[in-house]
Amino acid sequence: SPDSRRGHPRTRMAAATMHGGRWLCYDDHMKAASVASVEDYIASRPAAQQRHLKRVRAIIRKAVPDAVEGFSYQMPAYKLHGRVLLYFAGWKDHYAIYPGSADALAALKGDLAAFKVSKGTIRFENTDPVPIAVIERIAKVRAAELAGLPPRPTKTPRDRRR
Repeated sequence: SPDSRRGHPRTRMAAATMHGGRWLCYDDHMKAASVASVEDYIASRPAAQQRHLKRVRAIIRKAVPDAVEGFSYQMPAYKLHGRVLLYFAGWKDHYAIYPGSADALAALKGDLAAFKVSKGTIRFENTDPVPIAVIERIAKVRAAELAGLPPRPTKTPRDRRR
């Protein structure tokens, strides 16, 4: 029955839709927020969490200054050499970093022992201070991992139509 799915993770996932050239993001905990930039994304979160997200953003930008900031999967994302470096997002009771690499998680296992880590997610509680050194290390480990890969070829507008 539909009620039996109420606690299912897919029913709690964020959803988004494009409206007038801007993303409208929805989740269980806040109203739709029009998001055109990372600043808008952070501003759409509760005030207490905004401090954490601003700090996370600053740490990533300082650790990997060549990373290009943008959006992917309705979350702030950073790319390096055309490949995703990592994502971050704010949720009701926590914020998270998504490094997108099992190898990076394995390399950081000791650093991440104090945090909730699942397959591709590192969760940080809103009530704890931002772990500056850990987030910086995550970004640098991912940057080193991507440095060993060839740059992703850029697509021309004609390639995208195919």
